[in-house]
Parts: sequence; structure tokens; C-alpha cells
Amino acid sequence: MTDKTIGSIGRIGLYCCVFLTGAAVMVIELLGTRMIAPFYGTSLYVWSSLISVTMIALATGYFVGGRWADTAQRTGLSIIVALAAVLTIAIPWATRFVLLATDSLGLRAGAFVSALVLFLPSLTFLGMVGPFAIKLSTVRLEGVGTSSGSIYAMSTLGSVVGTLVLGFYLFPLVGAREILVGMGVCLLGLALALAVYEKTRLGLDRSVLPTLLLSLVGLGLLPQAVGAGHSYTGGNQFKILSERESLYGWVRVIEEPGRDLRFLTSDASMIGAANISNGKSRLAYQNIVGLLPALSPNMVRALIVGQGAGHMAKVLHDRYGIVTDTLEIDPAVADAAVNYFGFTPTGQSIVGDARYQIRHLQGPYDLIIHDCFTGGSEPAHLLTVETLSQLHGLLSERGILALNFVAFFQSGRNPALSSVAKTVGQVFPDWLAFVSEPGEEFNDFIFVAANRPLDLASKTLSNEQVAWMQERKIAVDPSQGMILTDNLNPLEHLQTAKAEKYRQILVDWFGAELLVR
Repeated sequence: MTDKTIGSIGRIGLYCCVFLTGAAVMVIELLGTRMIAPFYGTSLYVWSSLISVTMIALATGYFVGGRWADTAQRTGLSIIVALAAVLTIAIPWATRFVLLATDSLGLRAGAFVSALVLFLPSLTFLGMVGPFAIKLSTVRLEGVGTSSGSIYAMSTLGSVVGTLVLGFYLFPLVGAREILVGMGVCLLGLALALAVYEKTRLGLDRSVLPTLLLSLVGLGLLPQAVGAGHSYTGGNQFKILSERESLYGWVRVIEEPGRDLRFLTSDASMIGAANISNGKSRLAYQNIVGLLPALSPNMVRALIVGQGAGHMAKVLHDRYGIVTDTLEIDPAVADAAVNYFGFTPTGQSIVGDARYQIRHLQGPYDLIIHDCFTGGSEPAHLLTVETLSQLHGLLSERGILALNFVAFFQSGRNPALSSVAKTVGQVFPDWLAFVSEPGEEFNDFIFVAANRPLDLASKTLSNEQVAWMQERKIAVDPSQGMILTDNLNPLEHLQTAKAEKYRQILVDWFGAELLVR
């Protein structure tokens, strides 16, 4: 092959090709979490699986693409891109079947196998583009370095642009399925353009027909892929009132009329539950938090980090007249709380990331409720000494912090539970721990911390309330844990068993079908 073979137009076309396929790689990788998260969550294991599968696919693509380029000489690039397009379009169509098939493998293996089956094929073909483009663009042996460097630079630049466009513009406005299908259509268009070029400029007739046929197959998958959304409604048992995809998860409002229950879920996490009939919260740990203002009378201002369905703000206002600021990262959750759970803000209603927003809040608060629980993954960055110190700085002199944490008890020696206790104790002079459901091994644990000793025998609590609180008071051994910091925080690893257990509870309750988009 000589430089005249592809010419300047062909070289520009090659750069456009690797730019677009580089963007496609990052789009598929990033959207992979949105396809898997409703079933397996967004834990470190899901991200590790996706990154590993991407690296495996690219390594395979580089090797196979290089061998194919040497064998085929000048033909095949259009076919490679067309295959990548069809396989990309097929991802939304195949997601439900793959996730349900891998359910029995558990969190880690299930997430990895799902990522392998769903994303390895398309990413492998996208990885093959680079070596093929290098072969086409290389004129002389001494020009290999320049050609390969230019090709991979354009591919990387495409990845950067694809990442920024997806995260900053596309994803807040368009669903993951629609983006994947749109990317597949763009790749099909690129494949057709390459096929025309191969025929008209390189005189390769055999490259056009297969590409056209694959394009038609891809277009035939479009209606199925776009319409591959959630179709299972739970039959007569459950009713889905609302579904909305956000930057942080797939937010649903689900009703179970037979048990008078309405749920608010984000991916595989239940973040709110209430009676359909009267709107009263069904989350037991909130009964403990609802009594805390009695331990420090005359509270006037509170902050909730992790608003959820917003029940605690209503309890604090109706029972104690406390004005409550709420902080919620997900706008879809904030809207669902207002539209389906009757949440009415009594103070500021802030939507944004907690670590950023906390730095801009103005205290003091008499009560801070830290309730950023997720079922599949831990908000580890919100459970560190640094975060708790920031919250401590927002408390009034007699203020109280209440932190909700889900774990196994293991006689108070669970490493994750002990680590949270040790971290709380590093920041606060005094703390107590309570359990939501006495006698249950898997539970909500509420850490109550302050700058002073906390007296449960408060005059503002009845004898029955004091006895009820004492029954739920537990001992947690901090010596079995470690202090969690921004630098070292293995909490998600320590909570693997919890994530498995929590997901299984939801699968048993709702059924695996209901957790798949």
C-alpha cells in the first residue's frame, strides 16, 4: 500500500473513524453501570467488573484486529464497525435476559459475568479498529510510529469527548437505552460510509454487501432495543406508579396494595416505605430517631442528609415544631418524595452531593440525621472522619447526630459496624448505639452522638418510651474496627455480605423481574 492509496481524504476519514469508535468505547463502558445497576447496584464490584471487561475486550480487539489487518490487507474495516454497531444495539435488548440468568451467581460473579456477556462483544470489535486503521494509514516502515501515535491519539481524544458529552449533556436528558441505540446507529452510518469508500476508492466489492446486510439486521433490532424497557409490573401483587432514570439510579415508586405499602426505590435500594392509607412511614429505625429531640429539649433546627421519602422532616415538624433542611443527591428521589409521599419542605430543600453541599451550609443545627444508606453500595465517602468532622462543626453546643447504618450484628463485633463506631468515637466525645429490630442479626443500627453524655431517662420521655429505647440499646465493640478516612476506607469491601443479603431480600420480596429495567 502506498500513501496515494488512501490519500488525504482517506486519512481524514480514518481519523474520524477512530475518533468516533474511541468515543463509543467510553460511552458503552460508562453506560454499563446504568444497565447493570438496577439489579446489582453501583458498588465497587460493578465498576471493577466493567473496567476489567473493557480492558479484556480492548486487549483482545488489539490482538485480533492486528492479525486480521495483516491477513486482509485493505478490506474489513467496514465489517468490523458494522458488527460493533449491531452488537451495541443488541445490548438493551439482551440486558434483561442476561441479568436474570446470572442472578444465582451472586453479587461479584453475577456482575462480572453480566458485564462480560453484554459488553465484551461490541467492545472487542471497537478495539479492532485501531490496529486496522494503523495498517491502512502506514505508508512506509519508518512511518509506523507516527501513524500509530496519531491513530491512538485521535482514539483517546474521542474517548475524552465522548465521556464529557455523555456525562455533561446527554445522560441528564436521554435514557441509557436511547443513548446506546443512538450510538449504534451512528456506528452503522460510519460502517456504510466506510463500505462505500472501500468500494469506490479501493475497488473492494466484497466489503459492501456484508456491511449492508449487517446494517439491516441492526435496524431490525432497533424497535426491540428501544422498547426493551421494564415490562414486568408484578402482576396483581405490585403496581409501579412511577419510573425515572437519573444520574444516580433508576428511581421507582412501587405499591403493594395487599400490604398497604408504598415503596421508594433507587436501583436495588429501598430508600422509603409508607402506608398507602395514611402515609405513615414503615421504616422502623425512624421510630428511634423520632424520639431524639426529647433528649435535648428546645430543638428548633435540624438537617437531614439523605432525604429519601422525607418522612422524618414531617415527624420533626409535626411533633416538635422543628424546621428541617434536607439534602438529597438525586433530583428524581426529591421529586418522588413530593409527588408520591406528601413531602413538604419546612426549611431548605437542597439537591446536590452531600460532601460539596455540607461545606456551604450555615449552622448551627440542633439535630443532624445522617441517612445516606444504599442497599448495593456504601456511601463510603460520607462515613469518614473528615465528613463527620464537618457535620460536627455544624452542630449546636447541645446538638445531636443520628447516623443510620445497615449491617450484620455479630454480637457487636462486625468489622464494618465496629469501624463506623470507632470513627464516630474519634469525632464525638459520647455516643450510643441502637438497633431497629431487637433480636434480628441483619438490622438498621442507629448511632447517636453528641458532645455530652446522653441521658435516656429524660423527663420529656414517658416511662414506656424510655423502656422501649433501653430495649434497643446495644453494645458495639470499636476495637474490632478501624478509623475510616478519606485516604483509607475499605467499608465497601467489609460490607460485601450485607450487599448480598440486602439484594436477596429485595429479590425475595419483589422478585428478580421487578429489579430489572
